[in-house]
Amino acid sequence: MIVRDFNVEKNSTRKVESNGWDSVRLLLKGDGMGFSFHITTIYAGSEHVFHYKNHFECVYCISGTGSIENIATGEVHPIRPGVMYALNENDEHRLKGETEMVMACVFNPPVTGREVHLEDGSYALEGAAI
Repeated sequence: MIVRDFNVEKNSTRKVESNGWDSVRLLLKGDGMGFSFHITTIYAGSEHVFHYKNHFECVYCISGTGSIENIATGEVHPIRPGVMYALNENDEHRLKGETEMVMACVFNPPVTGREVHLEDGSYALEGAAI
């Protein structure tokens, strides 16, 4: 059994911070679950383009408001508490935070914990040449 406390882990090396967001990685590849689980905060007024070419992601909004745009289609969906989106086609997307958004995120394959976004908005696969 794995038990972790977000309130402890947000002050540990499991917290990754970037421009306009931070992510507390509660489950990682090394935990052997086959996926990783993060609590990610998107800061108010921030805008991000991500393109997880090597990972599938599912996101559930816990709090806050914003939007997600499918860059390929231009379709925009509002994000608010209770909304889930899944990037089941490795969708390139634009995420905007109107207010601070707290999101529960699952990645498959799991991340190792210290990944940062590459220039194209993706995470490299572990061991892949960049």
